[in-house]
Amino acid sequence: MTDNIAIGPEANLNYTLQVLRDGQTDGAIATETGIQPGLALHADPALEINGRWSSPAGRLLELDITTQGKGGWIGLHFELGTVDLVQSGIIGLACRSVAPSMEAIRPCIRSRHPGSPPDGPFDDCFFQKRILAHQKPSSHLDALSVSAQPRLPAEATRRELIFFLPRRSFRWDLHDLRLFIV
Repeated sequence: MTDNIAIGPEANLNYTLQVLRDGQTDGAIATETGIQPGLALHADPALEINGRWSSPAGRLLELDITTQGKGGWIGLHFELGTVDLVQSGIIGLACRSVAPSMEAIRPCIRSRHPGSPPDGPFDDCFFQKRILAHQKPSSHLDALSVSAQPRLPAEATRRELIFFLPRRSFRWDLHDLRLFIV
């Protein structure tokens, strides 16, 4: 069992990632796929999604997804909790990944409005750059200036880091992921 001793605004995500790194697990992919507490894959049912996910020891996540229909979205959702950005200037991410063919992943921070129900109104604030994964492992770094982003409220009842994935069949291996808030 992995101790949950992470602190700071990134604590929820850091613990989720540590559990993935320390464990070894896998499962089937469906429209709603709970990978572990704090991490889920959600897809538009019209995509008729299936496939497999795995988290090999020492790595984060490998996705092998097949789609048979046409639909609007596939999102890999990392729960961040109630991250307060009032005193923060920058929120950013760094990751390392690989894919057999060129894939573009679009990261965003989703913020739920204070006072809204869990599935209520939200704002999606997309990072400027897409993560480009290809045949050789590569690193990606991007950051947002909190005060310059009207779709990134300083206060929210809940936040998620979401990777919007290709809406067609693909494979993507996420080797490492770090979120930083300063």
